[in-house]
Amino acid sequence: MAGGAGGGGADGRGTARVALFPLPFQGHISPMLQLAGALRARGLAVTVLHTAFNAPDPARHPGLAFVAVPDAIPEAAAAANGIAKILALNAAMEASGRVRAALASLMAAEGQPRLACLVLDSTLPAAQKAAAGLGLPTLVLHTGSAACFRLFRSYDMLHHRGYLPSTESNLDMPIEELPPLKVSDLFDPSKLPSKEIGQKILDLATETTTSSSGAILNTSEALEPHELKLIRDELAPKGIPPFAVGPLHKLAAGDGAGETTSLLEQDRGCVEWLDAQAPGSVLYVSFGSVARVTRDEFLEVAWGLASSGRPFLWVVRRGLVLGVDERPPELPEGFGAAAAGRGRVVEWAPQQEVLAHPAVGGFWTHSGWNSTLESVYEGVPMLSRPQFGDQLATGRYVADSWKVGVLLEGAVERGAVETAIRKLMEDEEGEGGAMRGRAGALKEKVRMSVERGGSSQQAVDKLVDHMLSL
Repeated sequence: MAGGAGGGGADGRGTARVALFPLPFQGHISPMLQLAGALRARGLAVTVLHTAFNAPDPARHPGLAFVAVPDAIPEAAAAANGIAKILALNAAMEASGRVRAALASLMAAEGQPRLACLVLDSTLPAAQKAAAGLGLPTLVLHTGSAACFRLFRSYDMLHHRGYLPSTESNLDMPIEELPPLKVSDLFDPSKLPSKEIGQKILDLATETTTSSSGAILNTSEALEPHELKLIRDELAPKGIPPFAVGPLHKLAAGDGAGETTSLLEQDRGCVEWLDAQAPGSVLYVSFGSVARVTRDEFLEVAWGLASSGRPFLWVVRRGLVLGVDERPPELPEGFGAAAAGRGRVVEWAPQQEVLAHPAVGGFWTHSGWNSTLESVYEGVPMLSRPQFGDQLATGRYVADSWKVGVLLEGAVERGAVETAIRKLMEDEEGEGGAMRGRAGALKEKVRMSVERGGSSQQAVDKLVDHMLSL
């Protein structure tokens, strides 16, 4: 065990310990560690179980305890991306029995608060099975939106009513049961090489909640009230309470908070560069830690940014371009001259600080849920270019439900990129200005939910009480 005692906080509820087990990807580790900070601030002792792959640094979270669980992933699976790695990780956990051993050790530890429950990422059924074998209750953290929670539990309906399998002729069809989504926003398992893999993906998204003692969602009543009501209506008969505790990056305190959850080294020089820019003038561009683009798409993005005439801060990390993994991809010849004085390119940025900076007036994003929440919280309108999974539905909500962004659909082409950027950043008398106004209004609603007495603060209090009752 490392990272300090992980003792309880000041409100006197340090009579119980909770264990947390994140999926080892940036977009899943961050909200789990942020949840850890919120729980510890309310008096719970917190132990974080983690794999060797993408292990968090205990030194950056001194109030939490950390237990390494060897993952034993075969070398070929460790090199895979996305769902293949998640499936391999679960298989290795189940085969090795090491998660069960780690939990059993925590349960038997003398001189420590009792272990009340395990909070696991929704994609780790192997960890849930290990806990069930020990009689340890589990709660499930969903790192996506409430809308996507509902979507992934609706696939039987989508097939039954003919939305899936999708065809070229029905991609633009609205899904009446899940507005504002269209068929094109759906993950379609039939398009995968293996039907079995498609079913496993859907099972991962749903089975852990069904077997849990509670569902934790990183969202807010202010952002998704309708979706959360429907989730409560669905889960209540099953005795599974949902807790809308987001945005977690603003509820976390101390050890789990803010930028300390980043796995990548951040270039803080970009903040000084932003200090020299005019208010609301800069377009921040980042496609997250996992999304990848082709070389052709990368070039179109570059020239679209250059021709837009707008100042921009662009995150170009290693691995962003397919086939270029060892180093950040090279920018096209002539790009520097075309964007001279207007652009800054970094390998990684302190995103929360960047989005909160007064110079930033727009965010070109892959529509990952964490990035979307961070942008909504700061009132920054978005240019959404989703790639896969829940990003597709999130991009649709940004553009068509909350109406705080532009959805960039179809092929990435420099002319379309330039047009979208100008619409987002310059059209103050038209749709751009209206989006900015809606983004500001939504920001205020979401901020109220995390203030003292707000809906998300109340949800965390109820979550802690629920954990102590298990």
